[in-house]
Amino acid sequence: MSSAAPRSPLIDMLKGLACATIVWHHLAFYGPMSDVAMAWFPGLIAWLYDHGRMAVQLFLVLGGYLAAASLAPQGLARFESASQQIARRFVRLVVPYAVALLLAVLVAALVRPWFDHPSVPGEPDLAQLLANALLLQDLVGEEALSAGVWYVAIDFQLFALATLLLAGVRALPGLAPGPRARLAQALVVVGTAASLLWFNREPGLDMWAIYFFGAYGLGMMAFWAVHSERPGPWLAAMASLGGVALALDFRLRILVALVSALGLVWALRRPPGLPGGRGVAGLQRLGQMSYSVFLVHFPVCLLANALMHLYWPEAVGANVLGMLGAFVLSLAAGRMLYQWVERPVPTWWLALRWQASLVGAGILVALADGWF
Repeated sequence: MSSAAPRSPLIDMLKGLACATIVWHHLAFYGPMSDVAMAWFPGLIAWLYDHGRMAVQLFLVLGGYLAAASLAPQGLARFESASQQIARRFVRLVVPYAVALLLAVLVAALVRPWFDHPSVPGEPDLAQLLANALLLQDLVGEEALSAGVWYVAIDFQLFALATLLLAGVRALPGLAPGPRARLAQALVVVGTAASLLWFNREPGLDMWAIYFFGAYGLGMMAFWAVHSERPGPWLAAMASLGGVALALDFRLRILVALVSALGLVWALRRPPGLPGGRGVAGLQRLGQMSYSVFLVHFPVCLLANALMHLYWPEAVGANVLGMLGAFVLSLAAGRMLYQWVERPVPTWWLALRWQASLVGAGILVALADGWF
């Protein structure tokens, strides 16, 4: 979700919009504030509950776009070592991730004794803590410690898959740079097709990168279309793959990914310029810190839900204000996480320290729950 590629104001704005939508989706999904606020805004909350999660598809497309920009802007891998690239990505993801999960564990422990609600995670055990710290929770059947952390694991898998694919093509002997780049791009198209037409239609694969590579691959293709002298073939390939996938098995998530990818090409090939105003600038700032907001919003919203349920369990107006307050506090907490943790250059030592803190705090919470 973060990238070494140059920043684009439009991409930052889109990331900000997607991030805000995901936060509101979780506010509508987890309740109980949304259950009470439903009396005033039934249509809006129902839409956020059912469709707000589609913003993830925009994140996937943007992730693929930024991966192509940083890994292979011309189709040919420009990094030295695949293992170093993957390790660097892991560290950048996991440092703010571990901090946010530590906060989620502590908030859950705080509210668990007096807030009986399905959204409160159970007390963690060592296996669950280790699985979450290593981004393996879904693969080994452990419960996530916070909402949305599955996406972090998928983002890492997708980046690693793209990196290995590009590095594998570069390692092939006997190819000139031009054919090598075209082969790498062709394999991305093949992988995108396989995901859209087969893997994404198997719900049991939704903990693996191949399930989501359709949207991610469309994003990579979008980057190459934006920077190609002849974008027509890329646009035709994207539209054809998406159209066939939807005709074979209509999925709203794939439609959103396809429209997002094609819209991105259209917007970024136009003369630069965005509408001004505080709203657009605010979305751009939110986009820059969207990963931190995405990580930290769940414990903030969980605490807000618990307090509202404790003091104003049936007051509609108070719960509406509580949802607004939780959103604003999520942005504030995300900004702090971004400024203090995500933005500084992370290191392996810092990653290990925060992961150890997460595991240690989880064990202490479990022991305290057992004692009291």
